Amino acid sequence: MPWNAAGLSPSWRVALTKPALHYSSLPQLPCTKFTEEKLGQAEKTELDAHFENLLARADSTKNWTEKILRQTEVLLQPNPSARVEEFLYEKLDRKVPSRVTNGELLAQYMTEAANDFGPGTPYGKTLIKVGETQRRLGAAEREFIHSASINFLTPLRNFLEGDWRTISKERRILQNRRLDLDACKARLKKAKAAEAKAAAVPDFQETRPRNYVLSASASALWNDEVEKAEHELRLTQTEFDRQAEVTRLLLEGISSTHVNHLRCLHEFVESQTNYYAQCYQYMLDLQKQLGSSKGEIFSGTFIGNPDSTSSPAAATSPPAVSAATVPTVPTIPVVPTVVGVPNTLAEGVLNPNEVKPPASGTRKARVLYDYEAADSTELALLADEMITVYSLPGMDPDWLIGERGNQKGKVPVTYLELLS
Repeated sequence: MPWNAAGLSPSWRVALTKPALHYSSLPQLPCTKFTEEKLGQAEKTELDAHFENLLARADSTKNWTEKILRQTEVLLQPNPSARVEEFLYEKLDRKVPSRVTNGELLAQYMTEAANDFGPGTPYGKTLIKVGETQRRLGAAEREFIHSASINFLTPLRNFLEGDWRTISKERRILQNRRLDLDACKARLKKAKAAEAKAAAVPDFQETRPRNYVLSASASALWNDEVEKAEHELRLTQTEFDRQAEVTRLLLEGISSTHVNHLRCLHEFVESQTNYYAQCYQYMLDLQKQLGSSKGEIFSGTFIGNPDSTSSPAAATSPPAVSAATVPTVPTIPVVPTVVGVPNTLAEGVLNPNEVKPPASGTRKARVLYDYEAADSTELALLADEMITVYSLPGMDPDWLIGERGNQKGKVPVTYLELLS
């Protein structure tokens, strides 16, 4: 026969209603609430548009900072094994050992080779000069890497490992507070619905007065449940608002992070500019040293001024620096009239057709690279062809007069291999 609660005492009837009451009032787990929101089965407390913009800006800052940091590390240290080694030393809180740069290693090999070939030979002398320049370039590179690491990489890394971790932690707390708030809202909504239902319909479908007393007791219980849910909702809303304000302040601090990173970027550019300026100056000094030593290496080939600093590239390409920093040096200096040399040379203008080769001092030369004449006073060259070359008094030591058949013109020494 069907079960009937009519014969039970009022206290037992009230007790029978409590399990259903407490089951519906159990708090939901955050994971359960999050799943219901994703499935569209529960409402979600939305953040304001400004807050959402702050979140998107913070995520974008974090992503781009990571990319810039990784690529800068690749720029400063292209060797992936070395980068992994440096990373492990940093994680173990140990000092990264000093590593020889590629330029310093090349300088070491050149110096050893010069000692082996003979430091007094032309090749040995040049190896020593170039090796010393490579050593200076390597030292400049080491200084640039150190400066960029301190002034640029370290602030970016500190942001990712410090400020961003704090922001992420507070965002997770805010997410949990939001889920708790949504759960309290759902609980209050269910309690109000159950209270309305209990007030409208008796618990048992009987007409005796004691059943209406039971229904009134259930309504009172649901009323208490609604008041409790409202109280919890107020507390949860307060915690959510407090956490949202903390997170908002941290997200607004991203603007200060951008200002700091901008300053670090300026310092990185300044360090890189100084590095390339040092490298350029070192190479200019080396070029002058090699130019002044050509008269010693090829002593029987031409006569010229060993202090000249002009180069073939100056005749075919624009200068890399302003005229205020590098003085202009004429390709063919003005010299007094020399016997056997036309007056046009003394006037600073060379007409190849008027130049006559000296009685002695001509040599054969093989062209190493193609060369396109810049004007009518120069002779265009093709790689691997043979020409006759000689020098004239007062000519720039980096240039010679070249003859090919009935064609004459100036040719750069660096494009030639002089034959005995």
